Amino acid sequence: MTVRRAAAAIGAAFALAAGLVGCSAGSGPSAEPSPSIAPFQIDSDFPDPGALVVGDRVYAYATNTPALNVQVATSGDMKTWKMSDQDALPTLPSWALPGKTWAPGPAKLADDRFALYFTASDAASRYQCIGVAFADKPEGPFASTADKPLVCPVEEGGAIDASVTSDADGQRYLVWKCGYDTWIHVQPLSADGASLTGEPTKLIKQTESWEGTLVEAPVIVRHGDEYVLLYSANDYSNSSYVTGVATAKSLLGPYTKSTKPLLSTPGSEGRYLGPGGEDLVTFRGRDWMLFHSWDEAFAYRGMHAVPVTWRNGLPELSS
Repeated sequence: MTVRRAAAAIGAAFALAAGLVGCSAGSGPSAEPSPSIAPFQIDSDFPDPGALVVGDRVYAYATNTPALNVQVATSGDMKTWKMSDQDALPTLPSWALPGKTWAPGPAKLADDRFALYFTASDAASRYQCIGVAFADKPEGPFASTADKPLVCPVEEGGAIDASVTSDADGQRYLVWKCGYDTWIHVQPLSADGASLTGEPTKLIKQTESWEGTLVEAPVIVRHGDEYVLLYSANDYSNSSYVTGVATAKSLLGPYTKSTKPLLSTPGSEGRYLGPGGEDLVTFRGRDWMLFHSWDEAFAYRGMHAVPVTWRNGLPELSS
């Protein structure tokens, strides 16, 4: 094992141990290693990637390591990535405890500043909740002066996995997953991205056998005249984790789910072990899906960046 992989394995073990007390706790690895596993574009622990395209660069942000609250990497071609040694969120706000800073969701604001929506452990309730930090540059450093989370429904078991989407009129919305009964929610954002307006709308929850006991990691993109909701489901800690997809004519639904996963371990013939934590962006005129999967030893979750084509309104990974 190389030094790089050893360090990644230690980080993954730390993150996995922390995650077992969160919303998506699991029972451990269950799949046999696959000799045909797809190569990673980021071959180290880089789970739950959220992506942002700025000019001719793409920025990917990921869940914490023992050393960094939010990881960030950049690429000019979606193939070669440069990992930053700087923390994108070097200081957590006063309400957040260290050690469980998950699933950052980036957004560019109207004033050319940048927002990063992140999940962290709320000191008051000890639930995972969502906060937001701001920066002048996409790589950060992002900072927050808030004394409480942006989204923290304690009565619903907290909230995780925030992302930002827009409707046809340009209104931004925050999308996230709640804890106990894992509904995906969406709610309008203020123009400055610092607060929520209106009321939340429930979109989907777990209903299919392959979704297990939860849905999470929601991302909504517009394609043609439809809204496409990508989400993860089942147990993140093993090969049962999958990526699902649902579509709607309105951002607020109703959404119709596909009857089978968009991406799964058996569906990919073992190329991706427990694929999830997805995001989808357009870069240089082409759509790309970024997501994580496990390495063959189930020691860490590396990142894939794969071109996407569309068939019958649904995304498909290009070979």
